[in-house]
Amino acid sequence: MTTVLGCIADDFTGATDLAGLLARSGVPVSLRIGIPSEPPSDPAPFEVIALKCRTAPVAQAVADCRAALDWLQSAGAERIFWKYCSTFDSTAEGNIGPVAEALMADLGTSQTIYCPAFPENGRAIFMGNLFVGRQPLAESPMKDHPLTPMRDSNLMRLLAPQVTRPVGLVDRLTVAQGVEAVRAELSRLSEAGVAHVVMDAVANEDLYVIAEACRDMPLMTGGSAVAMPLPALYIADGALGGRSEAAAAPDLPQAAVVLSGSCSAMTNAQVSAYMASGAPALQLDPVELARTGPQAALDWLAGQDLERAPLLYATADPASVRAAQETLGRDRAGEVVEQALAACAVAARDAGARRIVVAGGETSGAVTQALGVTRLDIGKEIAPGVPWTFCDSGGHRIALTLKSGNFGAETFFADALAQL
Repeated sequence: MTTVLGCIADDFTGATDLAGLLARSGVPVSLRIGIPSEPPSDPAPFEVIALKCRTAPVAQAVADCRAALDWLQSAGAERIFWKYCSTFDSTAEGNIGPVAEALMADLGTSQTIYCPAFPENGRAIFMGNLFVGRQPLAESPMKDHPLTPMRDSNLMRLLAPQVTRPVGLVDRLTVAQGVEAVRAELSRLSEAGVAHVVMDAVANEDLYVIAEACRDMPLMTGGSAVAMPLPALYIADGALGGRSEAAAAPDLPQAAVVLSGSCSAMTNAQVSAYMASGAPALQLDPVELARTGPQAALDWLAGQDLERAPLLYATADPASVRAAQETLGRDRAGEVVEQALAACAVAARDAGARRIVVAGGETSGAVTQALGVTRLDIGKEIAPGVPWTFCDSGGHRIALTLKSGNFGAETFFADALAQL
């Protein structure tokens, strides 16, 4: 089987988000954790490679994404999707723009689009400005993100310093006119030398117009939602075969653990709701972890009944996050939490937990790598963009869900466990 669409995601939750939306089509999706070490063998029609490069140094992110591109092309992929967060998480230097330009160069294409809109999760773009619900990005809780604080809502202004070629916009008024109008505007912008085009989208209908207009581009970039219409388009033109069901949930023991490293406003609400339900919980302090290590957390976990799905969390309000960063430095504050939660994931698995819920992109990357997971089967969605996945770890079959910080309802943790 040949890969029709090859996808590169800049973090692990983003990869499962994309894989889950593609899997809605019933077309087989394979999610690889990191760049596969072996050449493709029986690749899926949709291959997603999950990297941990959102906040990596630019040169490393570019090198990793180019290596992923090489593997996907060897699997037969002629169309590539570069997936980043629906809140355009990045720094002034990258990594969204530099990776896109590198992929464009390797693919020999002179233009690509940027569309992080995800209307089902309240992400909309209008006149180039990204909204989170009714708030401009820079006024949303993302302004206080511990790693990538977003202080501007205009995607063109955010993207321009990251790239070397001109940035433009296809606005909502054009998108509303339909596929041919979008294609004509992209052609006009291309003739004017505009290589990087932000696409407005405020509803799912806009995503379907954009996907159809851009479906044959060698490279598309965005959040997962703009890729969601692609399977049906490829099925219609005969590029894909038949459908199949999402991976069935294996029969697993009830033992579970919930691990939360995200400090988003939504995850704070989810942690509070889960604790209010009576679940045992332990909060991790980054400063204390840096001083004494994770042993106290591991000891606490060892004394818990895993059938009650205990919660370990470093989720905190923005002021507490800033205080920890001032003491330890931004990177160190994040690293000690990721390492501790990853160690807890391994300990929980070894103690019998076969259902693991993880919140936060960086945390998900650390946990997945610690569990030695290399490939995930995509199951049913718990919430838009958050599916259960199934994998092998330490000789056991386990269920793993990797939740982006901002996704899911307040009851997400309980909802996820109840679905299995």
